[in-house]
Amino acid sequence: MKPPKSFDFLGNIAIIKFPRDFKQSEKKKYARELMGRNKSMKTVLEKEGKIKGRLRKPTTKWLAGEKTKEVLYRENNCVFRFNVDTTYFSPRLSNERKEIASKIKKGEKVLVMFAGVAPFPIVIAKNSKAGKIYANEINRGANKYAKLNIELNKLGDKIILIPGDIKKVVDRLDEKFDVIVMPRPQLKDPFLEQAFKLSKKGTRVFYYDFSGVDEIGNVVEKIKREALCAGKRIKILKIKKAGEIAPYKIRVRVDFKVL
Repeated sequence: MKPPKSFDFLGNIAIIKFPRDFKQSEKKKYARELMGRNKSMKTVLEKEGKIKGRLRKPTTKWLAGEKTKEVLYRENNCVFRFNVDTTYFSPRLSNERKEIASKIKKGEKVLVMFAGVAPFPIVIAKNSKAGKIYANEINRGANKYAKLNIELNKLGDKIILIPGDIKKVVDRLDEKFDVIVMPRPQLKDPFLEQAFKLSKKGTRVFYYDFSGVDEIGNVVEKIKREALCAGKRIKILKIKKAGEIAPYKIRVRVDFKVL
């Protein structure tokens, strides 16, 4: 029997992606054994299907332990509470969040698009000397947890929530940002049009996308096309492979600056 494909550990909850040939009885047995080896683990869930849509709502199924789907998770000197079925959260981006925070300069005004339950805004606020940080998210459930997480981390004076569709929010925002972080979901729309509207000379953008291992150049070309359409000149600062999504498919981060 092949071992499960992947694990995510979030606080006291483990989320497991099983191979297709696992029977339900085998999944439950594996979950109980896993809890037996990890005394701090209180719940084991099975990840079902793919995360789809802009709201990025996963689907999980209870296997063992306490019947809860709410997590209290810690990383980078921050604490987060959220429901794994109504909001998206990736512990695998922990190092990315820390790295982005290290790139923020004192007093800079930051916008995080697709902010979810606010992990990027909170890690940036806690681990940098940024000025105000704006967090945008369309998922109402995620925004409720984002508000709670900002309170839990005592950052109400640094982070401003701007809920809603960024395509509509952009017209209400009378702001230009020094830094724009775009940990975007896997959607066809790159949302770069909105990012360019909220940028100014010198704005640095950290843009995440998904790509085949040999197709990173296509992501860069897409950014250049969008910049041309927006009448902006840009300079590519860095291209980074930011994690494997599936065989031969990666998350890529392109850092660029508006000239």
